[in-house]
Amino acid sequence: MDKSMMGDLNSLNQADQQRMAAMIDQLQIRDSLRMYNNLVERCFTDCVDNFKRKTLDKQEETCVTRCAEKFMKLSMRVGLRFAELNQGAATQD
Repeated sequence: MDKSMMGDLNSLNQADQQRMAAMIDQLQIRDSLRMYNNLVERCFTDCVDNFKRKTLDKQEETCVTRCAEKFMKLSMRVGLRFAELNQGAATQD
């Protein structure tokens, strides 16, 4: 968030600040759930192809583990890159 937006939030009364904080929390939860659902759907679709048993076989389990690790590493890298770009834009202001 840039400094001008933070100044705008600080100018709100206490009730509005609380509503804004609750809305931000809801957005963060929604984004976390969306990321989790995307991870589950992608890894399941890519890795699971045998529906004869309730459990995953060793190959499917390994695939799901690798898929989840890659997804999390990608998400972390994108987040770090976004933060770098955002900080670079903030220092230019």
